[in-house]
Amino acid sequence: MDKIRITGGVPLSGRVDISGAKNAALPAMAASLLTSDTISLENLPYVRDILTTRKLLTEMGVEAQVREDGTATLRAATVSHPEAPYELVKTMRASILVLGPLMGRFGRARVSLPGGCAIGARPVNLHLMGLEKMGAKCDVVHGYVEASAEAGLSGSYISMDTVTVTGTENLMMAACLAQGETVLDNAACEPEVGDLADLLRAMGANIEGDGTRTIRMQGVSRLGGCRHRIIPDRIETGTFAVAAAITHGDVEIAGCRPRDLAAVLTQLERVGAAVELGEERIHVLGPRTIISRDVTTNPFPGFPTDMQAQYMALMTQGDGTAAITETIFENRFMHALELIRMGADISIDGRTALVKGGRALTGAKVLASDLRASASLILAGLVAGGETVIDRVYHLDRGYYRIEQKLAGLGARIERVS
Repeated sequence: MDKIRITGGVPLSGRVDISGAKNAALPAMAASLLTSDTISLENLPYVRDILTTRKLLTEMGVEAQVREDGTATLRAATVSHPEAPYELVKTMRASILVLGPLMGRFGRARVSLPGGCAIGARPVNLHLMGLEKMGAKCDVVHGYVEASAEAGLSGSYISMDTVTVTGTENLMMAACLAQGETVLDNAACEPEVGDLADLLRAMGANIEGDGTRTIRMQGVSRLGGCRHRIIPDRIETGTFAVAAAITHGDVEIAGCRPRDLAAVLTQLERVGAAVELGEERIHVLGPRTIISRDVTTNPFPGFPTDMQAQYMALMTQGDGTAAITETIFENRFMHALELIRMGADISIDGRTALVKGGRALTGAKVLASDLRASASLILAGLVAGGETVIDRVYHLDRGYYRIEQKLAGLGARIERVS
């Protein structure tokens, strides 16, 4: 099993290019199930979750080619097995995204309840509630969602109790081929939802309101093929921005979309970093003194939960105490225990972590518990004295493309070892 080894203490400097957004690419790949025509995708990150999705689609009968150059062609001319088995779904929660398109096109699906990162329950009840409002019958049998709509799906008004990104995406895909109009109220506004809407419109869907809390879809009889470019990964962008700040570095982040990361960039300015924005670039100059600032995670356009772990690593180097409140997932402080092993002073009270800065971190052997926790431990290792070895980096490989090589290109003393 691979590990990441880091010797800290080097300010990062130079330019890094951002990969495509994993969380936009996964629903785009699932959307290929909506048509028998070919979907061509560009700017996919060649990461484990993408390869898992390719395997899942292939097992269903989809002709799926994914290349390391970031291109993919997907053709679901025939889908012989409209099922997502436990063996694949347990490793990646986003596999639930095949439920919506399977129901939209075929009116039936069998999908294992999802797994993935151990950061909270993340139930799929809102996905099922929305499908039932559209006329589907949904049951959970032996750990599988078994859904069917013999007469096809019908448009409906769906109000979601809480904001769910994958729930919004699943119901959008299901509604594209439903009869009549579907309205999603309290929909997610994340950029990845907007990217999926752009793809679906290119396929011939009738969608309005993405980027707002109310999305309207008028069902069409058929969707076709298209070519679509995946948006840059805002979380990878934010991770490198924090890396520049925590190491007191000087980094240009290229090929990104600054508007998708306004809350994080504003927070970095609040802690003392100098942030200069271009159309597709961000220049981050780390501060001499990192100012401790509180933060609360919220759905977009708020501070993203996927940046909470990285920000916690940053606050271990602050000049005071910062309160970090997690409102999205109830079990997303597992990285704190590993940061404490490296010398951090962190206490947790419910959904709030108090991080006292001013403590020098020291290298240690640590375990990654989930994807973003892996990134936080790398950030801590970049400033820790001595050597840090991070185990279970398969979590990291689910969402970051060659992050150790990109960091090494900025001067970090980092390598992957077997």
